[in-house]
Amino acid sequence: MLQLLPAAPGVVPQPHAFPPPALGFGRNPQKFKQRERAPGVLKAKAVSAPQKTGSGVEAAKQPLLVYEGTGANVASNGKPANPRIVILGTGWGAVSVLRSLPKKIVDQYEITVVSPRNYFLFTALLPAVATGNLEERSVTEPIRRILAGKGKFFEANAEDIDPKNKMLTVRPPRHRGLSRDAFKISYDTLILAIGSVNNTFGIKGVEQHSIPFKRIEDARALRQRVSECFEHAALPGTSDQARRDLLSFIVVGGGPTGVEVAAELYDLIKEDLSRFYPQLAKDVARVRLVELQDHILSTYDREISDYAAQLFSRNGIDLVLNCKVTSISKGSVQITYNDGNTVDYPFGACVWATGVAKNPLVTKLQERLPETQRHFRSILTDDYLQVLGSNGSIFAIGDAATIDQPKARQHAARLFVDADINKDGTLELSELRLILKKASAEFSHLEEHATFLEGQQGAKRFGGLVRDTLTGNRSQHDASKGMPTAAAGIGEDARLTQEEFADLLGRIDDGLRALPATGQVAGQQGAYLANLLRTGSMGYELAPSVKPFRYRHGGTVAYVGSDQAVMELPTWGNLKGYSAGFLWRGWETYRQISFRNQCLVAFDWLKTKVFGRDLDLGRSAEEPST
Repeated sequence: MLQLLPAAPGVVPQPHAFPPPALGFGRNPQKFKQRERAPGVLKAKAVSAPQKTGSGVEAAKQPLLVYEGTGANVASNGKPANPRIVILGTGWGAVSVLRSLPKKIVDQYEITVVSPRNYFLFTALLPAVATGNLEERSVTEPIRRILAGKGKFFEANAEDIDPKNKMLTVRPPRHRGLSRDAFKISYDTLILAIGSVNNTFGIKGVEQHSIPFKRIEDARALRQRVSECFEHAALPGTSDQARRDLLSFIVVGGGPTGVEVAAELYDLIKEDLSRFYPQLAKDVARVRLVELQDHILSTYDREISDYAAQLFSRNGIDLVLNCKVTSISKGSVQITYNDGNTVDYPFGACVWATGVAKNPLVTKLQERLPETQRHFRSILTDDYLQVLGSNGSIFAIGDAATIDQPKARQHAARLFVDADINKDGTLELSELRLILKKASAEFSHLEEHATFLEGQQGAKRFGGLVRDTLTGNRSQHDASKGMPTAAAGIGEDARLTQEEFADLLGRIDDGLRALPATGQVAGQQGAYLANLLRTGSMGYELAPSVKPFRYRHGGTVAYVGSDQAVMELPTWGNLKGYSAGFLWRGWETYRQISFRNQCLVAFDWLKTKVFGRDLDLGRSAEEPST
């Protein structure tokens, strides 16, 4: 039986006596210095810290327990305890680490997972859950089931990180009637997979009057709100104007999430609610999608963006483009167009599906590492996903992290000389393709552009960037030199001077950003870290055989309604329509975290097709009296 051994009040936890490593884990556990732990106990040291009462008034200082380990992992008979790996989060990155580890990993490491959410959420299908297409339980998996036999889980929020002493301060989430006493957890290596939070951009009323779209609770809230709006609109005393306002559903954000939410709302209204509210669904209800730019799905190929916009137009989904939200009040969104005109759009439900912001824990860690952490949105890591300034003891993956990368333009002259194979003073497109591919080993952000040049769709897309460069530097080319005008398009005969090549690299550098905030990126990063753990391939010094992380883009997909989808694949090009919709359903079913989830998702889709969506959308905020 485990027991707590509190130390004397005021004792400050001591850091583990390990030399600062070049890499925090993936190294041979036998190279860790032995810990001083008593056998068979759960030790806890007391650390004084201020506590707040329910009214927010600071009370007397109380000692914080420090979790030191369990009996199964405590030094015994002269054998060293296993290094502790603490993983923060239960999202795509964290779960990818856990799924990629074998159960025998307990012989090498002590794995501890900390998160306020005790389940994994398959966020890609959250729009389908919000409209009753899928059930909540079908896209969630208990984290303890994923972690079984590999480690421990604590349901708690991480409030602070002390990288110097390798200590976390955590606190249980708010549960009705339960205490929230904080405690500390020591670690040898920390994996930050905490994701991001919604970005309101400081716009008035967003938090109070719109529904964010990142959690299962958000999908539930939208599902319930749609039900409430239709029921209230169906009452005999509701005016025609009030009905129009109630059944106006606004989605802010023209990215994949916003597009899928709008598409699912349209399907719900057309296919199911129209049977029960025929006049309201057909003549009154409408869906609006608000986007800052002049087209939706701006990260996709323009052909796909145009296809989605045309489909939305045919389906009656209003696209409100070239505008920004300036404020949201109860039942109304104020939109300001690029020409300065301001319009108020009433709504029954407003979904905020745009922008991500820095997790507060990231801000606190940056304050602890001010010399190396200055990024405005994310934790900076090296190519091995190590947090800069942490001496290799902290890794960060997913939305919370950005890989620090050198700028290619500073080396434009050297790269141009290497690229100019025929030494004619210009670069052909074939030479450009080769140098980008070669230079991506040094400047990893060039790899995506090199990959795009390999395929027809990518070459067409990347050609736009080259064309912009040509247009910006010379309005007309010298035909005698065989150099076409920018208007003539970009082909294999297009050429770049050294100045234009430097400008092109500058344009690519200017667009340098963190990897996309997607589950695909976080999943690959998690698998990379799991491989380091599983192979034990590193000691205190980074072995030459260990390769840096490289993201492999597998394509993007978005559901656009009416059983249709759009897909952008690096080698196959663009797919759209009903065939893409069929592939989308199959792919999202296959990608589920477990065989249980695969079966549930497949059954839900089949059930919806046969019987329709589940319109029991939950109870209202105010319980009926009868």
